[in-house]
Amino acid sequence: MNVDPRWFTEPATPFSEWQRTDAVGGDRRPFAQRSIIQHEAMFERFHRHLVAHRATVATFGEADLESFFNDIGNRCAAGTTTRLRYAKLVDRLCRHLIELGVRTSNPAAAYLRREAWPEDEPVPLFLDPASDIRLQAHVQEPTADTQALRDMAIVALLLGAGVTAAEIRVAHPSHLVVDDIRPHVWVPARGARAERKVTLPGFTLPVLAAWGEHCDAEPADHLFPSSRGGAMSDWTLIEVVRVALTEIGFEAPDMSPRVLRNTFARRLLLDGRSNHDVSVLLGLSSQRTVVRLRGTINAPFIG
Repeated sequence: MNVDPRWFTEPATPFSEWQRTDAVGGDRRPFAQRSIIQHEAMFERFHRHLVAHRATVATFGEADLESFFNDIGNRCAAGTTTRLRYAKLVDRLCRHLIELGVRTSNPAAAYLRREAWPEDEPVPLFLDPASDIRLQAHVQEPTADTQALRDMAIVALLLGAGVTAAEIRVAHPSHLVVDDIRPHVWVPARGARAERKVTLPGFTLPVLAAWGEHCDAEPADHLFPSSRGGAMSDWTLIEVVRVALTEIGFEAPDMSPRVLRNTFARRLLLDGRSNHDVSVLLGLSSQRTVVRLRGTINAPFIG
């Protein structure tokens, strides 16, 4: 059997070709285009983890897989299906690679047998309206410290535009427009999310304008670059949000950027926006997330 050498050198390319030509789901039907894009993004994340741990798609074992799932678990809210979706993806990948002769074992099979879909959807976490207002006020507090200004600008954009952590990490300074009749942030298409333009609320403008002036004075490829000049890490973003929430006295099981994205969406629902409109502003093709958030409006606050 002739094995495609790209699986050993640039596996993202044959993975994409497999997804678009031969891969099928549990119902034996080809995947939809949006699912393929999502699978490609998931594979890229998995492959980055393997590279960081000096493994390949041909050599990774149970320890590599366990460390990856531990990393995924640390970044996901309890009760979500993210870990299981990755397990299913890696299981399909291993079975395909065994058929090709690239691998001889499937370390994902045992892991997948231990996992199960949650019986109920997890309750989304968000800021109650009073905490939302406190955080809006917090990001408007003036500061002369560059890092504090950066951190408040990050929180303001997450809270005011509902962007994801992945989107804000790769945002370019040109994506932010505050000196216009309609201040907004442009979010390019990423993975399964469509591009969108989100109007910025008034509470975000002072700190984002100040940060924009800093970006003009010190140009960079990222709106919020790391100290080394590249993209900011997920852990840095999580810590920035956690510190801000702690400072306003908010505590919850999850204090990540996801909470601010949920708060943004729920605020729009409280203001009378439709499920469709809010889903579009979140970059989602499905209304599932927004429907879950709307279900919390008449329910007791959980946070």
